[in-house]
Amino acid sequence: MGAEPVAVSVTTDLAIGGMTCAACVKRVEKKLGKLDGVTATVNLATGRARVSHPPQISPEELIETVEKSGYTAELPDPPRRREHDGDGDGEREAQGAKQERDRLVVTTLLAVPVLVLSMAPGLQFRNWQWLCFVLAAPVAVWGAWPFHVRAVRGLRHSTATMDTLVSLGVAASFSWSVYALFLGGAGDPGMRMPFSLVPSVSDGVAHIYLEAAVGVPLFVLAGRFLEARARRGTGAALRSLAQLAAKEVAVREGESERLISIGELSVGHVFVVRPGERVATDGEVAEGSSAVDLSLVTGETEPVEVGPGSAVVGGAVNSGGLLLVRATAVGADTQLARITRLVTEAQAGKARAQRLADSVAGVFVPVVLALAVTTLGFWLGAGADPQAAITACVAVLVVACPCALGLATPTALMAATGRGAQLGVLVTGPQALEGLQHIDTLVLDKTGTLTSGHMSVARVTSVHGGLGRDEVVRLAGAVEQGSEHPLGRAVTAYARRESAGRRLPDVSAFSAVPGHGVLGRVEGRLVEVLAPNDELPAALADALPVAAAAARTPVLVRVDGEAEALIEVGDVVRPGSYRAVEQLRRLGVRPVLATGDQEAPAAAVASALGIDEVHARRTPEDKADLVGDLQEQGCRVAVIGDGVNDAAALAGADLGIAMGSGTDVAIGAADVTLVRGDIEALADAVRLARRALGTIRVNLVWAFGYNLVTVPLAMVGLLNPMFAAAAMSASSLLVVGNSLRLRVWQPNPARRRTR
Repeated sequence: MGAEPVAVSVTTDLAIGGMTCAACVKRVEKKLGKLDGVTATVNLATGRARVSHPPQISPEELIETVEKSGYTAELPDPPRRREHDGDGDGEREAQGAKQERDRLVVTTLLAVPVLVLSMAPGLQFRNWQWLCFVLAAPVAVWGAWPFHVRAVRGLRHSTATMDTLVSLGVAASFSWSVYALFLGGAGDPGMRMPFSLVPSVSDGVAHIYLEAAVGVPLFVLAGRFLEARARRGTGAALRSLAQLAAKEVAVREGESERLISIGELSVGHVFVVRPGERVATDGEVAEGSSAVDLSLVTGETEPVEVGPGSAVVGGAVNSGGLLLVRATAVGADTQLARITRLVTEAQAGKARAQRLADSVAGVFVPVVLALAVTTLGFWLGAGADPQAAITACVAVLVVACPCALGLATPTALMAATGRGAQLGVLVTGPQALEGLQHIDTLVLDKTGTLTSGHMSVARVTSVHGGLGRDEVVRLAGAVEQGSEHPLGRAVTAYARRESAGRRLPDVSAFSAVPGHGVLGRVEGRLVEVLAPNDELPAALADALPVAAAAARTPVLVRVDGEAEALIEVGDVVRPGSYRAVEQLRRLGVRPVLATGDQEAPAAAVASALGIDEVHARRTPEDKADLVGDLQEQGCRVAVIGDGVNDAAALAGADLGIAMGSGTDVAIGAADVTLVRGDIEALADAVRLARRALGTIRVNLVWAFGYNLVTVPLAMVGLLNPMFAAAAMSASSLLVVGNSLRLRVWQPNPARRRTR
């Protein structure tokens, strides 16, 4: 028997037009979900749908399905096209915003006189009502035209949305006013109409509700205009990432330069980065030295010194001298592109609470329509005045707001993921945020996570009265220039840093003794860098036990036969690890160290950081088993690592966290990536997740609570339709405004060292 065929699905993003509330979201998801093998997640805040579908279902078929449900759909502009032709989506968005603004301005100019005259009886002059009618007619028809069009489109597809409620409310209040003016006696030249916040019984003359007919579209248009601006604000971080990409780059060819578009740049090209310019793409410095500012890419606050051989990231700003950079990745393979892609994907997801809100929104509008009809029938059946009954019915239609339900999660998620990207933390979606909020145990890898991952000089102990620390380091670094051993490279690199850019002296008569060390002549002196022996000065002998306890490798420096210093080389703990472990412990997260390294270095690192539970000599399978054991104990486990050996544990944990400087395998298996490769950002990520999910909960409580309070008030006649429209618009603005607070969220400023 042959093997069962593996089900394959592809993912397509669609730009959806015409959605205005959570009911629209639910309808699009439901329509797409009826196709065999198709699942869709629709985001109201971004106007995008992420669709997983079998290969035999084409994007054109998906678009056709969306259009059959009453909305527009298209494939977003591909990245290459945006690079060369500009952001097509952004241009269309700007054009749409201009049309909305123009409609709002005209509606405001026509509606304000109607509102003033209707609400201020002292200003009502002879035939005032006819002037109001002339001004209100274009508002009720043209101003509210988008609502009418979308409502009719929905009815053709047997669906009702927020636009249905607004359209019916405007149509009912304007139609009643027309009846009152032409047939109900309200058209008499001397008619005066008092203003009341609640429906009132007529005195023989039918009241007109032109203020409701203009107030509803005015407030809803204003609310949606401000809401759209605020929603664009929640995505500001993502747009700022996109703006970091260079459009043109100067490529060095021999001694000349040629300006080309970024799309023509290929791996291996050497390009020029002048002071103040952005690095065009990921690469390696070929010539020059400078400091680069990574704050907008990785959240790194301090400029990073780079020189020949140093890796640089596309989007970073050159703060110093001229650099020649050899491109190592272009286009979608760059770190900036990966960050942008991860943020975009994260914003497409939904938290569990939002799925409940969407389910409610799916039946919300039909329920509101039923309540409006019930209210009208009850008032008329109870013998109430018809105009009071119609007013209460219109208020029910207008005050109900599923918009806030649909915006509760996506706006907060957009703001939180964008802010996280600015801080150097990438999350894959709301599930990762929820996981960050609830973790109580963190399994940490050692090498490359808590430590720097490469050999470096940790301590230098010099003999009192000798040549002095700086001179010994300079001489040792010079003789080690001829060595390829990791210890030698670490000593040379340290000496170069300590010499403040001055060139190290040349070495002659260099020789390496396998298993023993190196020696050579530097400035006429015999310099030896050797394994320490038993005959050491007291100060150097005392340093040996300290080096052993810290799992460092000591080397002895002798100059002209005299022992001068002991240099300890090892994989040093990152400075941010001390603060990170302390902050995580304060957040209620228990640290556990699991490493494949020996017991001595593992215990040394754990002791320095104050970690009580240590698991050394752990294979990748052992790490995954450890995660499973902790989960069986009821722990919510997160794993943080940077290598291939961490991938299994990352995938099996409740939450996987990868160092941005780690391997693609580790990053692919993780839910969260720390872009700048600094574990200190993890505590910020936990705090941000808790704040973001707290914001989402507040949004949902408000969205549900608002409707539970205002709809009954409208049913019993305690809300004027105009004020109902204002309240409905305000509810969405409050939700979006609450989410926008996440854009300016700051991590805990207290950065206390625990060393």
